[in-house]
Amino acid sequence: MSEIKKIATRDSYGRTLVELGKKYENLVVLDADLAAATKTCMFRDAFPDRHFNCGIAECNMIGIAAGLAATGKIPFVSSFAMFAAGRAFEQIRNSVGYPHLNVKIAASHAGISVGEDGATHQCNEDIALMRVIPGMVVINPADDIEAKAAVKAAIEYDGPVYLRLGRLAVPVINDRPDYHFEMGKGVVLKEGKDVTMIATGLTVAASLEAAQMLKQDGIDAKVINIHTIKPLDEELVIAAAKETGKVVTVEEHSVIGGLGSAVCECLSEKAPTPVKRIGIYDVYGESGPALELLHKYGLDGEGIYRQTKKFLEK
Repeated sequence: MSEIKKIATRDSYGRTLVELGKKYENLVVLDADLAAATKTCMFRDAFPDRHFNCGIAECNMIGIAAGLAATGKIPFVSSFAMFAAGRAFEQIRNSVGYPHLNVKIAASHAGISVGEDGATHQCNEDIALMRVIPGMVVINPADDIEAKAAVKAAIEYDGPVYLRLGRLAVPVINDRPDYHFEMGKGVVLKEGKDVTMIATGLTVAASLEAAQMLKQDGIDAKVINIHTIKPLDEELVIAAAKETGKVVTVEEHSVIGGLGSAVCECLSEKAPTPVKRIGIYDVYGESGPALELLHKYGLDGEGIYRQTKKFLEK
């Protein structure tokens, strides 16, 4: 059996910026002294006159990006999720969101898979923060193929976009001829009749793994990849909930304010359904190897399988 290809979505982002830089002369990239980590160094090397290192001053970087967008440029700003969404929240809200400027925020190192950097850098709150900003699109790609497609969709969209990217190399799961990325539309990866598993980001591959484990127990799980958390594909979520009668959401993010909350908000109003939210349960992360942390917090295939089965047994 051939080894599964694994690529970090931050790498996908860097390569796609270079590709788009050749097509869009008004594309500029800003980083907060983290070009090597966020992979904007690839764009810097290809287009040095269009890359700006703003230093460890994320709030100022967002202000600069807003000014550039107001002059017709398409700025992509990059930093760790904790600093982009957390430290610069006010500037994103007031200088980008409020005037609905064409700024793309690419936040890498999201979630607990940051690993050894520990709780101060493991941002499990960024989706919640960005979801609440009016007009902000929030995208959390699952793999290399989806990340590339998301960056391309972001540059074609006129308005603010938050791209959530990861440090950890993740399995490529969308390498099929019929794959199509559409902002605001989810993707059904596996059909099933007993439960619907709705996942985002790196937990999509783990949810597929969990679905295979459930199959051995005679449980047929439907698996949906929600790459765009805002706007949510409510039509797909509602249809799947009505079809299976039970829903499990999976995310490398707090269960408060993220994908699980978005799905519950939708279903509680339009199709009341029992929902189990799997994610980070109102705690900070900790330092440790990424894969071991995902296992400890129940976000690997085994953990998702175990929690889903317990939910169904109730």
